[in-house]
Amino acid sequence: MSDLGQLLRKAREQHGYTLDDIQEATKIRKRYLEAIEAGDYKVLPGSFYVRAFVKTYAETVGLDAEEVLRLYHKELPKTASQETAASEPMLKPRSRSVTHSDRWGKIAVNSVMWLFPLLIIALLYVYYVNNSGKDAEERDNATDITSETALPSSTVSPSPSATPTPTQSASAEPSPSETPSATTLTLTKQSGSTYYYDVSGTGTHVLSFAFSGDCWVGVRENDRHGKYIYQGTPGKDQTLTFEIDGPFYVNVGSAAKVSISIDGVAVDDTDAPRSRKFQFTPAAAETEPSA
Repeated sequence: MSDLGQLLRKAREQHGYTLDDIQEATKIRKRYLEAIEAGDYKVLPGSFYVRAFVKTYAETVGLDAEEVLRLYHKELPKTASQETAASEPMLKPRSRSVTHSDRWGKIAVNSVMWLFPLLIIALLYVYYVNNSGKDAEERDNATDITSETALPSSTVSPSPSATPTPTQSASAEPSPSETPSATTLTLTKQSGSTYYYDVSGTGTHVLSFAFSGDCWVGVRENDRHGKYIYQGTPGKDQTLTFEIDGPFYVNVGSAAKVSISIDGVAVDDTDAPRSRKFQFTPAAAETEPSA
């Protein structure tokens, strides 16, 4: 019997307790209590339980458990590794909590990463809509003609163009007496991004625009250096109508968003996604406008 076992047994007998009484009070099996008194700790289920059972036994028989463990610590098996293993399950809820927080953190970061590009795209779109007309005008004033290709004279369908100063609202239609008869458009040449058309027929011609989206339009007298008759950015489903009796120059910011016609004859090639420039010269004009 060990010294610790003798101490516990003596205290038990002084109180008149049997091992059955201690078993009932501590819920520790009797064979474990016998093993503790005999110092046969191998019988116990594990080293971790040795200190716990000894402490409970000592408290039950009226001894200072901490003092008993301190005095006989060399006799008891070491339990450092077992205590670490036993306490590990208590840390799992904390680990799960951290994992849960990390998951929400990743979701928040991913959301910000997706929203930021969308915000940039929205800002770029607003900037483009607000500045497309201004950019088209600046390109028109700054572009120099660098190449010139003569085209055979032929009668073609109308092409994209700009229009002179509006004399009435878009919804107004010219009267039959004001509309020239047998109007044709002849593409005479292309110089850089500018298309040159001769407009047949005499009298006043009616120039019309119909818009499928926001599109900047600039119309000048005579040529691209002339005075502005009109400049602006009409919106979707709007129309513009002008009466013209001389040469004029048209610049559109996005040809794909506008349909142009002269005396009801459509100007061809107006589906380009970028700006287009047109020089129109009525047959009645005495002098050809400068390029």
